[in-house]
Amino acid sequence: MTTMPTSRLEAFSDGVMAVILTIMVLEIHVPEGHDWAALASSGLGMGLLTYLLSFIYVGIYWNNHHHMFQITERITGGALWANLHLLFWLSLLPLTTAWLDASSFARIPAIVYGFDLLALAVAYFILQSVIIRSQGAGSTLRTAVGRDLKGKLSAVLYIVGIVCAILGSAESPALVFTGVAFFAGVAVLWLIPDRRIERRLAAGGQESSI
Repeated sequence: MTTMPTSRLEAFSDGVMAVILTIMVLEIHVPEGHDWAALASSGLGMGLLTYLLSFIYVGIYWNNHHHMFQITERITGGALWANLHLLFWLSLLPLTTAWLDASSFARIPAIVYGFDLLALAVAYFILQSVIIRSQGAGSTLRTAVGRDLKGKLSAVLYIVGIVCAILGSAESPALVFTGVAFFAGVAVLWLIPDRRIERRLAAGGQESSI
């Protein structure tokens, strides 16, 4: 079985996520003018909000990715491909974010944005599952993850948000905004620190010191 230290995978993933953040901020256009009226007419406020939401999502995945590999002893070829799968959906985030912003939260861009977030959640679950399978059911990661209720709830909220956006229309945009609100709600859910892996690391440190 092909194995390698986790440090190379983490360094590569960190670099990709840094590029993604850079691309997203470059999509924000400077107002055409130098006064408050130019700022108000530029739509920059909405652009900053969509950028902030996607920035938070990239930060959430970076944070959880870092914590997961703190208790991953080794990685296999399958984990490498699963990680690339995760990075693929992350790399689409600047595109889906820019489209959502440029359309002023139109129905189809909102659906595509929600699908990207759902695909990200599925990709992260696949990566997590591949690592657990390679390390065995009794692995530290499996113990730390537990039933993963937050992850399952997130997927449900993404689906509800996508359905809301699908049911919305140009004449009735409230449902589209409701769908985006569900996407933002998931981000808020994950902003609450997830201590499962940190507790496991602390417990491991205590056990090793005994």
